[in-house]
Amino acid sequence: MYLRSLDKCLLRIGSYPPFEYDATNGGGPALILSKEQTTTKYLRFDSNTFKIPPLTWKNTKFLFLPFPPGLKIEMLMDKLDGTWDHETGNLSLDFEARFVFSVFSIFHFPSLLVRSSLVTGKVVSSCFEEEGNVINANGRTKLVGIAVVPPTGNKILDAFLGLPNEALAVLNCEINGC
Repeated sequence: MYLRSLDKCLLRIGSYPPFEYDATNGGGPALILSKEQTTTKYLRFDSNTFKIPPLTWKNTKFLFLPFPPGLKIEMLMDKLDGTWDHETGNLSLDFEARFVFSVFSIFHFPSLLVRSSLVTGKVVSSCFEEEGNVINANGRTKLVGIAVVPPTGNKILDAFLGLPNEALAVLNCEINGC
């Protein structure tokens, strides 16, 4: 099984406008951990081989404008695993990553720690409400997740983002080899 990220993804934190993100060419293979003949399969993606494209001026818009050149947000995945029900098309993945914001690759802010469940169902919080889509016949799906981002310890970044704060992720992707 292979998960490939697509365009029209979205990241949002608190009341800030969303980052519209083309995540094309991201993804990686999953190891299917369950061998039983059930409809639910347990999946694990390797953080060493799973690719998440960084948010840059080439693939990200903020307020309908390209992300300013020199700014970059890298997502360093620590964990991506969960379950897939091949009868219903439901997918639920536990996601953990560090988001690192840099300016001209010279100045790096402390990492934002993000832990979320990315699901094909509906997610609701005090700030956000979004609904995913089950895996369709073409293998396409929309995964959604909400996380509470804790403070980083950097007073400027924490104040600017209002940390702790909620974040929303919308990932359009394609699953091959189902």
